[in-house]
Formats: sequence, C-alpha cells, structure tokens
Amino acid sequence: MREPPARATGESETPPRCRILLVEDDGPIRERLARVIGAWPHGELLAACSTLAEATAVIDSRGVDLLVTDLKLPDGHGVQAIRLLRAAHPEAEAMVISALADDRSVIEAIEAGASGYLLKDSDPIDILDAIADLLAGRSPISSTIARTIIRRISGHAPAREQDAPTAAERLTPREMDILRGIAKGLTYAELAAHLQISRQTVPAHIKNVYRKLQSNNRSEAVYEASRRGLIRL
Repeated sequence: MREPPARATGESETPPRCRILLVEDDGPIRERLARVIGAWPHGELLAACSTLAEATAVIDSRGVDLLVTDLKLPDGHGVQAIRLLRAAHPEAEAMVISALADDRSVIEAIEAGASGYLLKDSDPIDILDAIADLLAGRSPISSTIARTIIRRISGHAPAREQDAPTAAERLTPREMDILRGIAKGLTYAELAAHLQISRQTVPAHIKNVYRKLQSNNRSEAVYEASRRGLIRL
C-alpha cells in the first residue's frame, strides 16, 4: 500500500500560546484583567503579580512573551519591569494598562520599550484586540495617549486651565469619590459597591463629572483631573 505523503514540519500543529505576565497592584482590577487574559485561547497567563518584586522573580525564572503592566506599583514602577523584561527577554513585548496619561509617564514607558499603551477604562474586548495587534507587530495606543504623544512631539504643551480652583469647587464630594474610582478603573458596579450607592445613580454622577471637566470619556476625565491637580495618580 502506498504510504501517505509526509506531513510538512509544523503543519496542523497548534501554535504555541503567548506566555503573559500581568502586573497590577489593585486587587479587583488585577482579578478582572486576569480573568480577561486567562480566558483568551491564544494566551497563557503565567502569573498575576501585585509588586515589582514578584514580577522580577517571574521574569528571571520563566519565559515571558508579553508583559502587561501598570505603572505605579507599591515597590517601584512599571517602567522598571519593562526594562528588566527587555534585558532578560529581548524578543518579548510590553504593554502598559494604566490610569496615568501624563506626558512623562507615557514617554518614559515608550522609551523603556512599551509597544502598546491603554488606559484602564478599556473594555475587555479592546484589551484582547490590543494584545493581538501588538503580537502582530502593531502598536495599540488609546486615543488620549496618542494625543499626548503627538502633543509632545509637536512641542505643543496643553494650555493651562485658568479656573482650576473653581473647577475643584464645582465637583461635589460625591463626584470627587466617583472621580477617584474612575481613576482606579472601577466599573459601574464596583463604584456602586465601593461607595454604597445605587448602581443606577452612578452614570448620572459620571456624566456630571465629565461635564464639569469638559471631557467625553473616562480617559479624558482622569487626564484632565490629574492635569488640574484634582487627583494624584
């Protein structure tokens, strides 16, 4: 009997899954991102770390294909994790998911080797699409971050807000609570539970925050509030 033709090397083989390291110090956000990444069929979540030290241990001992990291960590900075990754695994990719959108944070992360930069209000599907884009050689960046980069390159700094103190006074204490929750990337349900208010009232508070900060979405609101000094990230 004639033997069937030999299968080409690698033909019909399942491609290796992307080994992902997640670094996020906020517990609820870390768990949510871990669920999103862990459910992705093309990825393998190696670890979900809360500190730079934990991330360093994984980078030193495991093969990492992609680092997804926050920037502000309790024992360091996400930029340090990106640099460690680049030194240990030069072919690996790094993507930032952070509430920080100021010029310095964005530029430092990109200069350290981050190929993507998303804000924490990104939807789960956007995060997975961004990971796929990054692994395909593209650089997924939130629109607010893109504007920051363009502004920095063009040399046009944002105009200073003349009525920042007045803007701070216009935000009620509840709206400030909402704003801080937005900056942490909390969902509507998480905001309601954290502040012990009805979930139905959260959108109204957020809409007022957007209006008073002259913003169209969470990312812009956090950026504008940080720039005006209303919150510290």
